[in-house]
Amino acid sequence: MLEYSDMTDQPNQSSLNVLLVVGNRSAESTTRAVIQHLGRLLKEHGCTVDVFDYAQEDLPLFDVQTAFSGDVYASLKARVQKADAIVLGTPDYHGSMSSALKNFLDHFWKEFAGKLFGAIVGSYEKGLTVHDQIRTVMRQCYAWSLPYGVSFQEKADLEEGKVVSDGLKARLESMARDLQVYGSLLAAQRNDDLAGQEPGFLAHYRS
Repeated sequence: MLEYSDMTDQPNQSSLNVLLVVGNRSAESTTRAVIQHLGRLLKEHGCTVDVFDYAQEDLPLFDVQTAFSGDVYASLKARVQKADAIVLGTPDYHGSMSSALKNFLDHFWKEFAGKLFGAIVGSYEKGLTVHDQIRTVMRQCYAWSLPYGVSFQEKADLEEGKVVSDGLKARLESMARDLQVYGSLLAAQRNDDLAGQEPGFLAHYRS
């Protein structure tokens, strides 16, 4: 079983909290390997990193009658709420995101509002439709998305479960930097908007 002890820190008031989602149930997932690489880069940028991984944690199939109850949902909801930024990782299945990732997204909406999202897609065809679908979901949930996504090809970019290509390493380094910089700006403004009285889309989410 994979261990994430080197990627998950105690909360730090000054750091950006980033939740990484491995949208694949396979224990041999290359998506996981890329997510792990990004997690290490984020830590180097001073971020606090949490990982939701379907290979280690189960999230029942979304059912509107039962989805918003139980310990599993309550625990994951708290982690989503704490996150300032979220990265979604998925393989490209027939030009679409994985059912596992879609199931994660179906469980939340208002918890995403005003937060920054990034997307990582494993695909042999650039994963453009998958990136578009993720951006559509984020827009529907009033979240921000990075203006680009990171795609990778298993045979070209990874060897023995590790990122080896310079191109993918550079794209992930850019994503880690941009998540930290723009995620911090948006998180600060989100907190101000939720605590304030001015108009804006986050006014709908004030307690």
